[in-house]
Amino acid sequence: MMKNLALILITSIIFIASACNKNDKSQRFKYLTTPTWTSDTLYANGVDASGPGQILEIFKGDCKFNEDGTGNFVDYTGTWIFNTDETKITIVTQSLSFPITCNIVELTATSFKVTTSVPNPLNLSEQLAIRMTFKAK
Repeated sequence: MMKNLALILITSIIFIASACNKNDKSQRFKYLTTPTWTSDTLYANGVDASGPGQILEIFKGDCKFNEDGTGNFVDYTGTWIFNTDETKITIVTQSLSFPITCNIVELTATSFKVTTSVPNPLNLSEQLAIRMTFKAK
């Protein structure tokens, strides 16, 4: 009887420890870090802003989010982090004077969509509503 109880206790501890393994990555983490993402649509205030000289031109191209929290964002490198419930992502790069925190609208194996607002570089008292969508490459 004591051996059975000890065996059940040990099995339970191993099961709980493996279920709580901090190395397990969430599904959203895997969705974000597995593919290389390529820009699909880049809008500022509802208008395409990805063309030459436009505010979102720097985000046109490929992005790769690495598991270690680093990444390549088109021609730039930086770091990224999810918020606690993985509904927001913050990207920091030396190329921008401020971090960008985006609301994650959709994150699947094939689609990554975010929204945010940033100061309008032409009028700092005004915010631009940004919507960016990416496809898995």
